[in-house]
Amino acid sequence: MAVTSSSMLLRNFCTAGRIVQSVRVNSRIFSTGELIRVLPRIGSPRSICSTLAAHNEEAAAKAAAAVADTGAPTIFDKIIAKEIPSDIVYEDENVLAFRDINPQAPVHVLVIPKSRDGLTMLRKAEPKHVEVLGQLLHASKIVAEKEGILGSFRVVINNGAEACQSVYHLHLHVLGGRQMKWPPG
Repeated sequence: MAVTSSSMLLRNFCTAGRIVQSVRVNSRIFSTGELIRVLPRIGSPRSICSTLAAHNEEAAAKAAAAVADTGAPTIFDKIIAKEIPSDIVYEDENVLAFRDINPQAPVHVLVIPKSRDGLTMLRKAEPKHVEVLGQLLHASKIVAEKEGILGSFRVVINNGAEACQSVYHLHLHVLGGRQMKWPPG
């Protein structure tokens, strides 16, 4: 089948968690002129990406849960120590907030305590954590204000593998900049 560039529509599709540029002609997807797969026009490219991303998040969460309580440094500990670069949005003596590397909304910032102190997930919270939990929520409000979404935003805490927690260092997701849906997930 001959395909000319004038009859093609460029689209982005998600494959194994990565975005690749493909060409869609009717129900066929081409990459650099070769037929790579025939897809009926059932779901949108966004739903295909969402399905693959959800599967990857579930797999990552299950893998992380297997080593959750080893006490080993997490990626967040390395970000706090400035061993791994991050786009910091807010920082004080107890809290660090930085942009998520896999944003799920136009604004997606993670808010973390600088000291884990056994607080790997919300279910591990004890009375000694009350102050830092309040600081995390207050920092979330400051982040929303700095990002221009104070009027409407969502704060999410994933707790455990079934909630897709993939880093066992308590963290809050501040999401905004688009219409959120209910129920989530």
